[in-house]
Amino acid sequence: MNLQHFIDQHPSVFAVIFPLYFLILWLLVGSIVSFIGGWFSLAKLYRTRVAFHGAKWRMRSGQMRWLTNYNKVLTIGASPQGLYLASMFLFRFMHPPLLVPWSEIKVRTKKGWVFEYVIFTMGHELAIPLRIRAQLAEMLQWAAKDDWPVEEI
Repeated sequence: MNLQHFIDQHPSVFAVIFPLYFLILWLLVGSIVSFIGGWFSLAKLYRTRVAFHGAKWRMRSGQMRWLTNYNKVLTIGASPQGLYLASMFLFRFMHPPLLVPWSEIKVRTKKGWVFEYVIFTMGHELAIPLRIRAQLAEMLQWAAKDDWPVEEI
């Protein structure tokens, strides 16, 4: 008996199994992205459960370790306390909000083919990168005020 024949004979079973399969796959992919990109490691040290009080920009993009892309799903914020990172609700599994103190971040600028980027290296021990566009970094620097880390050369 092949799978198509089983689905044809039992459509209600398929109607239950498919959403469950999709949910499990969605959670699995979210977990893998969190582990590979480094968010999971950062969350062990910098997870925040309190509301962030600072400037925030929603639907922003960034790239973390091993080319893990977060395209238009990040909320990125800054205050004198640190760099705030959160993902959109649909992608929140294994991606809790983070508040990384500026003292735990190194900053450097990098020129790309088209855009200029800023790379935050977070956690002195972890050294997990977050690459964002320089224009967003300028807004974050303004919000961080005098607590912005010294740029590496």
